[in-house]
Amino acid sequence: MKFKAISYCFAVMFSISTLQSTAQNNVSSWLTKADRSVLFAKQTAVLKFSSEQNKNPTIFVNDKETYQPIDGFGYTLTGGSAQHIIKMSAPARATLLKELFATDGNNIGVSYIRLSIGASDLNEKVFSYNDLPEGETDLQQAKFDLGLDKADVIPVMKEILAINPKIKILGSPWSPPLWMKTTYDARGGILKPEFYEVYAKYLVKYVQEMKKEGITIDAITVQNEPLHPGNNPSLLMVAPDQAIFVKKNLGPAFEKAGLKTKIIIYDHNADRPDYPISILDDPEAKKYIDGSAFHLYGGKIEALTDVHNAHPDKNIYFSEQMVVEEPGSSTINIINPVKRLIIGATRNWSRNVLEWNLAADLENKPFTDRGGCPTCQGAVTIDKDKVSRNLAYYSVAHASKFVRPGSVRIASNEPSGLSNVAFKTPDGKKVLIVANTGSTNTTFNISYNGKIISTTLEKGSVSTYIW
Repeated sequence: MKFKAISYCFAVMFSISTLQSTAQNNVSSWLTKADRSVLFAKQTAVLKFSSEQNKNPTIFVNDKETYQPIDGFGYTLTGGSAQHIIKMSAPARATLLKELFATDGNNIGVSYIRLSIGASDLNEKVFSYNDLPEGETDLQQAKFDLGLDKADVIPVMKEILAINPKIKILGSPWSPPLWMKTTYDARGGILKPEFYEVYAKYLVKYVQEMKKEGITIDAITVQNEPLHPGNNPSLLMVAPDQAIFVKKNLGPAFEKAGLKTKIIIYDHNADRPDYPISILDDPEAKKYIDGSAFHLYGGKIEALTDVHNAHPDKNIYFSEQMVVEEPGSSTINIINPVKRLIIGATRNWSRNVLEWNLAADLENKPFTDRGGCPTCQGAVTIDKDKVSRNLAYYSVAHASKFVRPGSVRIASNEPSGLSNVAFKTPDGKKVLIVANTGSTNTTFNISYNGKIISTTLEKGSVSTYIW
């Protein structure tokens, strides 16, 4: 009997091992084609690793060589986005939010959200949480109130958190309250030095008041686009001023309040890596800083690596990029944002990728006057309860659904025309995102642990492979 029991145990273990080995040999894929005939759809054909060799170009995936951990992929939930979503009927809103933030079925599993601290340029009007008539001040922030966000951003965030309680949330201010600025105007101006301490209190208050609403702010950037004072709202904050504000006011204020919220600097284009590097070169400021955030309206994505190399102990984030397509187009330029952002940012050390923005209407409204963005298309377009999905939706989906928080980027080479990036997920799966940026359909190999699969990707198409 003892021998039979041992034999039975070995048989069970062998069966489990065989099943696991078979599962690891099977590769599933999700595809988007440039001609829109396939839009982020799971493919029925299952690819299998084998020992057969050929002369096709090969992407070698090596999970023994690891890089940065991944926090997630997503969008900015602007006030305008929330305004459209909250106006939907409850069933339609629940369906949309499940599609965006759940991970089962065809849902795309958005895992990172950015919020504006006060209004952004995609709000209906400009506001802060402490608006006062010109000439008045509130040094203790006694009149601080989340105000207009209570009508849309906060209730939408609560519904999102009910679907994904662990979603990462980044807050970014476009402008301090006007009375703190050198000009009583939402556009431009500089934060008055005498209000540095008061503004630090304002940002502490934001984190605390959102926490009371059940919304944990994981990180804030000090200022959205600090070198773009022409937006509405906006603020000019040069690097030396940001360094002083962080080391003398914001960092100590967060520390005194016991906040675990991370402080991220810069939050602007990749053409000025000197901005974050100069701040991180100041050890008094650096001790309060988690990392630097970037956009890509200017510069090259490789500049993120320059900042990483200068300060490898600090994190890199990608916090914004507008992605637009022509409504009704017969094609979808899916390779552009996937190559430049999803692949480009993560291959250059970014822990996240956020596109701009989550939702708008058919006219890309709302946006502020005197500097708002009339061309900023949402990842989804909302027309009452009707939802259509745009380029930003599909490009983020190729990563967000599979590369879950806690994943780590792993090594992969890039054969000509096959832009790609690879990850290992917390449950041990490998994820490879490939964009065929070449001029022809390409048959290529994916090599892992000495075995390969061969597959073909049409030009202009993107596929995510999971095993």
